[in-house]
Amino acid sequence: MTKIGIVLASTRPGRVGDQVARWVHERATGRGDAEFAVLDLRDHPLPHLEEPPGFSGRYQDERTRAFAAVVAACDGFVFVTPEYNHSVPGVLKNALDHVYVEWNTKAAGFVSYGGVGGARSVEQLRLVCGALQLADVMPQVTLPLATEFENRTVFTPGDHQLAALDTTLDHVVAWSTALAPLRAGDAEAAVRGRLDEIIEALRAKDLDALRRVYAPDVVSFDVEPPLQHVGVDAKLKNWAKVFTIFEKVDYELRDLTVAVGAGLAVGHGFGRVSGTLPTGEAVTGMWVRATFVFRPVGGEWVIVHDQASVPFDMATGRGVADLEP
Repeated sequence: MTKIGIVLASTRPGRVGDQVARWVHERATGRGDAEFAVLDLRDHPLPHLEEPPGFSGRYQDERTRAFAAVVAACDGFVFVTPEYNHSVPGVLKNALDHVYVEWNTKAAGFVSYGGVGGARSVEQLRLVCGALQLADVMPQVTLPLATEFENRTVFTPGDHQLAALDTTLDHVVAWSTALAPLRAGDAEAAVRGRLDEIIEALRAKDLDALRRVYAPDVVSFDVEPPLQHVGVDAKLKNWAKVFTIFEKVDYELRDLTVAVGAGLAVGHGFGRVSGTLPTGEAVTGMWVRATFVFRPVGGEWVIVHDQASVPFDMATGRGVADLEP
């Protein structure tokens, strides 16, 4: 199901934004066309932008990676933002700047509050969304402090605001759904790129590069005993064994198909490890059926499960290792 993040943009003491975000969330959860979750920037205390420039989706700071994973899990956003000095809160701008690809090809709607309903902050926010490839929808909710807040502190919205909110949510869900094929295309390209990284790392015998492609808790069903290898260290131990056997390593991946869903991607095809022994003898290896399961973690797709298998002869119970795809 489409997932929409309700971004609570104010972190200052005494904020009223939490009341507004709760109002949005309560109204949104009554719908049946999407899943909604509050993304409170207080829960993601990012430093002032310290990531190197670029649009790769690879982040150095653990806090950035955690925030990127939350953003990546959403298909669209509703930004609940105040207006500070004719602009958006600095903490929101900093959060927007910290990640990039995780915002791309998603929809954005706005619920703003302030002296003039926060309208001027949204005007600036729309420009930022354009740079982040966020599709901002036209309807928005503006909540003036003088009319929608008792004593400017207690949120008491008029009933007419519900119609405005519903319209905004309608557009955010519709655009998030419509953009899904573009997001799937981007994700498929990223997953295929990660598999290319595995091939290059194997050819280079680079265990550090391989480690970056697997989740720490990866579960691998390999052709060698035991039945499963749990954790990235166990997985790398298998690859290290390959590196000791072969002087030169090669890996082929054929007929790869990738399917991408919400927060999960699966690839399957045929893989073959081959190489040259220290004696100079060339070993062609055997084709296996290869399956890879990815999930986005910290802005990158990593393998959480893989499986290499061979068919077996029912009569003898022995594996059949001489088949060609």
